[in-house]
Amino acid sequence: MSYLLLKWVHIVSATILFGTGIGTAFQMLMANCRGDVSQIYFATRTAVLADIVFTTPAVVVQLITGVMLVQKLGYSFMDFWVAWSLVLYFFAGACWLPVVWLQIRMRDMAKAALASGNSLSEDYWKLDRWWIGLGMLAFPAILVVFFLMVFKPTG
Repeated sequence: MSYLLLKWVHIVSATILFGTGIGTAFQMLMANCRGDVSQIYFATRTAVLADIVFTTPAVVVQLITGVMLVQKLGYSFMDFWVAWSLVLYFFAGACWLPVVWLQIRMRDMAKAALASGNSLSEDYWKLDRWWIGLGMLAFPAILVVFFLMVFKPTG
């Protein structure tokens, strides 16, 4: 694969990964702030679907194209910016995996509350706090990865 095509795929997948993450987070946050169970169910259901359709493939493509770019350009995986990009990428991934599970649980709880006409339980809001906390850890990690990829500091 040519360098420019590889770079383009890497940038597009980064854009999809970041955009989907921030978009679904914003949608869920707004729905949760409103407290309307039908809106919350829609937002959580959409977030789970977006993770399946967009986020998961982008995560895989990012890693593959990133490794290929490092090799094609002759960088070492021990170079400061490469090593830290990988550490932060996997850290963000370690935050994202439980977020997916949380979103599935939150979706199911919202669906059950909507079907029964009940409000959301305290368990839902506990999961929401975990979801927010993990997102607050992953988001800055991804921003730093973007910085490292663009500026390639030597450390």
